[in-house]
Amino acid sequence: MSKAKIGALVVAALLAVYLVFTVQRGWIMLTEDDPIAKILGIALFALPVVGAWALIAELLFGSRMQRLGSILEDEGGLPEDTLPRTPGGRIVREAADAEFAKYRDEVEAAPEEWRRWFRLSCAYDAAGDRRRARSTMRRAIALERGR
Repeated sequence: MSKAKIGALVVAALLAVYLVFTVQRGWIMLTEDDPIAKILGIALFALPVVGAWALIAELLFGSRMQRLGSILEDEGGLPEDTLPRTPGGRIVREAADAEFAKYRDEVEAAPEEWRRWFRLSCAYDAAGDRRRARSTMRRAIALERGR
């Protein structure tokens, strides 16, 4: 198991413990006679619902992304990591931007192909645009799942 998976599991476990304690505190407040405590107790029940939803959504996103990456790896379709790096190990931004154009053109040529969206997501990530990388990966997942 990779360090990233172990880290994700540790964070998920800590969040689960936190959510359990939040529900417990919410229940204690709901059993109080004070109406403000009851309102706070109800609010504390909403937090674990949102937290659980976010945790499940992120874990599903990660597992689906990994599954698609494995498929591409088996097919030999993952983009090669040939970008130059700084002495600190960061990818040189100009090189990532130049590589990005290639993957953007691939997607424009066949926008219904999830493999191309996956590679474009990797290019966004290499260029340092994490928000677009995640959005593009969601698109790749949706296309592969037939949505």
